[in-house]
Amino acid sequence: MTTYVLTATCQSTRGIVAAISGFLCEMGCNIVDSSQFDDLSTGRFFMRVSFVSEEGIGAEVLTEGLKPIAEKFRMEAELHLQTQRMKVLLMVSRFGHCLNDLLYRWRIGALPIDIVGVVSNHFEYQKVVVNHDIPFHHIKVTKENKPQAEAQLLDLVEQTGTELVVLARYMQVLSDAMCRKMSGKIINIHHSFLPSFKGANPYKQAYERGVKLIGATAHYVTADLDEGPIIEQDTVRINHAQSADDYVSIGRDVESQVLARAIHAHIHHRVFLNGNRTVVFPASPGSYASERMG
Repeated sequence: MTTYVLTATCQSTRGIVAAISGFLCEMGCNIVDSSQFDDLSTGRFFMRVSFVSEEGIGAEVLTEGLKPIAEKFRMEAELHLQTQRMKVLLMVSRFGHCLNDLLYRWRIGALPIDIVGVVSNHFEYQKVVVNHDIPFHHIKVTKENKPQAEAQLLDLVEQTGTELVVLARYMQVLSDAMCRKMSGKIINIHHSFLPSFKGANPYKQAYERGVKLIGATAHYVTADLDEGPIIEQDTVRINHAQSADDYVSIGRDVESQVLARAIHAHIHHRVFLNGNRTVVFPASPGSYASERMG
């Protein structure tokens, strides 16, 4: 038996769920998990269905059979094989906590992705990456060569078939053109103190202001710096007895966890863009183990 994930987005109207579930039943498929959401403010409908093809019907037949439904509801529908791993390109600068966390989760099977390479504008993590048998690409970025460096990056994305770029504390700003070209396909992580604590050493600024919550935000990258649609967030409470170094350590832990959860949701097609916001369907208790192992 083959497991698929169907995602669908369209204007909200009656009969969508019935049409999809009826079609899957006719094709001999059994629905394992289903989530849907009607956004009353925008009139948009979002649906994610995980199902098993018990009669061995292939993706091409299912995709062709879905076309009349998609046309009727003017629906954007995509069918994904659940076992197919997404090709991901990681990018990092000089802070390696998120990179190391992702490599560990990938190695133990907790993050089922195909890491096609790691890009950095420095050499600090070359040995770590190569030791994982993953290609390392050094792309130097300066004010003078930025267009050429980004062209090199885009070539790498195309050559490797990258489907998702993850900025695992990559400290260079991507151009508007690249953000538009890969809209919804670049995930960034940053501390949640923005915009209150911009610039260098935000954790020191937070310490000096007596902040009581440390957090992190994972979002899609857009031309508006650090203002893209949010995928995942989390916070940790701290107190007056903790030092500025404690803030940094705790903050790095939160950043790593939030970024991993955001990637996990994206690669399993649980995130839908909804204007400047996102719809993120949670992994059901019964489906998480199968998602974890791909």
